[in-house]
Amino acid sequence: MSGADQGRVVEFAIGGMTCAACSTRLEKVLNRQAGMQANVNLAAERARVRLSGGADEAAVIAAVAKAGFKAEVVDKQTREREKAAKAKAYRSEIKRFWIAVLLTLPLVGQMFFMFGEHGHHNELPRWLQLLLATPVQFWIGWRFYDGAWKALRGGGANMDVLVALGTSMAWGFSTVVTLFELPQHVYFEGGAAVITLVLLGKLLEARAKARTSEAIESLVRLQPKTARVERDGQWVEMSVDGLMPGDIFLVRPGESVPVDGEVVDGESSVNEAMLTGESMPIGKRAGDQVFAATANGQGSLRCKATGVGEHTLLAGIIRLVGEAQGSKAPVQRLADRISGIFVPTVCLIALATFVGWWAYSGEFAEALVNAVAVLVIACPCALGLATPTAIMVGTGQGARAGILVKNAEALERAEKITVLALDKTGTLTCGRPQVTDSEARGLPKAEALRLAAALEHHSEHPLARAIVAANGEGEIAAVSGFRAMAGMGVEGEVDGRRLRLGSPEWLGLQDDAVVRQWQQAGKTVIGLQEGATTLAVFAIADALRPTSRAAVARLRERGIHVVMLTGDNALTAAAIASEAGIEEFRAGILPGDKAQAVAELKAGGALVGMVGDGINDAPALAAADVSFAIGAGSDAAIEAADLTLIRSDLLGVSDAIALSGATLGKIRQNLFFAFIYNVLGIPLAALGWLNPVVAGAAMAMSSVSVVSNSLLLKRWRPRA
Repeated sequence: MSGADQGRVVEFAIGGMTCAACSTRLEKVLNRQAGMQANVNLAAERARVRLSGGADEAAVIAAVAKAGFKAEVVDKQTREREKAAKAKAYRSEIKRFWIAVLLTLPLVGQMFFMFGEHGHHNELPRWLQLLLATPVQFWIGWRFYDGAWKALRGGGANMDVLVALGTSMAWGFSTVVTLFELPQHVYFEGGAAVITLVLLGKLLEARAKARTSEAIESLVRLQPKTARVERDGQWVEMSVDGLMPGDIFLVRPGESVPVDGEVVDGESSVNEAMLTGESMPIGKRAGDQVFAATANGQGSLRCKATGVGEHTLLAGIIRLVGEAQGSKAPVQRLADRISGIFVPTVCLIALATFVGWWAYSGEFAEALVNAVAVLVIACPCALGLATPTAIMVGTGQGARAGILVKNAEALERAEKITVLALDKTGTLTCGRPQVTDSEARGLPKAEALRLAAALEHHSEHPLARAIVAANGEGEIAAVSGFRAMAGMGVEGEVDGRRLRLGSPEWLGLQDDAVVRQWQQAGKTVIGLQEGATTLAVFAIADALRPTSRAAVARLRERGIHVVMLTGDNALTAAAIASEAGIEEFRAGILPGDKAQAVAELKAGGALVGMVGDGINDAPALAAADVSFAIGAGSDAAIEAADLTLIRSDLLGVSDAIALSGATLGKIRQNLFFAFIYNVLGIPLAALGWLNPVVAGAAMAMSSVSVVSNSLLLKRWRPRA
């Protein structure tokens, strides 16, 4: 299916959601619209909508407005506008909260003087209580009425309905008692205290939720706003947004790299910790890649822009983290289903409580207070925040450690992996063949390498590059009469000597003792001959990464069975597997057949992960239950896998699985707290064992406790 058929995904900032019931209802509304497939995230206040057919952004905004909310397409400026608007709204809510406190304190304070034989003489005049409670109920508490009306108008119900209904019942009953001077107790302090406490809970929740998105904020702040660009031989300072691929820019000592690029000249060391989590600076010289927002060291670098705007690695990371934070883990589905029917169920329980208590005690006031307590104690907010807040913090911590999570579902599955398939080249190994051994016969070793490098100088074959690299910066001699023999080697004349360089079979060295010894160690051997005389033999191998053996050991500690997949012959595969501590391997597998190997591993019922380079292993990565791309440096690598490890280090897979376990642990804790809170709180309120004020305080703190528990994930760190 083409990308056009699948539609395009647009992200919207959503305003006006107050609880899980809101996000659940809005998601249902959008998914009922033609050409829309939506995912709404309460914690991030975002909706990701896949548009197809004739649906467009305007249709989404209209549907959201009809449901009682506000929507705005997310662009580069949205985050800044949102931040400013939220800061302004937060300051306004703080003022309103303290006004509510000043008005509510006398109402609550009188309760401490009403105990004892003559307690009722210490009660504030009821007309004064009415004057104090009414602004709290209808001015401070207007947000609940507004939210409730929009929810009901949209065909749903949310937390605002519960708060508005409960406090209005308490205020209305007390007002009737006051106006008609009835011999009943009034509950002005109950309604006012509930609104004040819920407002306090919302403020604490907003503050905590803001901290869950710190990861993206910190990434956005990293990229410099301006760059020093070469124009007509002069260095001009201009906005980063104006750079184009091919522009030459200068990075001076201590500055941050403005965009992705390639070093043209200069030498320096660059701190790439923000991308990889690795604190050691990386040396850079001509031909090396540099990435936006990384910090330059002591030298100056003149670079050519290769990735600008949305095509930098940093932009890809920000986009990926945002998508992951806005996605839903499968474990969230249960909470969504419950949230959708929660508020109507609570209203029925409150009605049953009212009728039951009135019939049982004959006291209208007592029945009303208990019904209000049921409405106030029940809040679906904690359920709605349990999963997304943990996902937001977990994916943010992962990004800081160089672990990019594409979606929450992959993060949830990662900890359940039982079999992990590893590509060899570039994953277990460095991905760059190197000359590991050499033996010169009848001439100095350096001279043998010089002659071999001359023959291989113009070849792009990995083995040829290894020979040239081993020669270092030495002078390359001229070659005449050059000829390549497919599958065997090359020949040519260097310094008047007719030479051949190639496989032992071509040169008749297959029975040579040194050649056989190196081949048995899993290395590729090539020889250099002049006529029938062997001048040298070289062993070339793709060396194991220094951390690969430790990484495999960690994975096995977690009970994960590790399998190596490689296109190498069995001898080489066995040598690498043994060195890495891997017991099972499959050799001679072509890149296209790796997907079949993954499918065979899955056939046994195992949950299979696949680690590859994210490009030529794409079919196998797609076939796996969870896929990891190791050593990202391009958009292709980021897009290829469920989880991308920026650092070329297999230890990152173990860290990613550990992060998955930590995040899922927090989600389970949050869901337990949210469920147990309502399972215990609603029956206690229905039985008359909870005062509405206590219920309001408990409801406010439930959401705060869930978000605060998620924030504990900030303590997670990759294993040293």
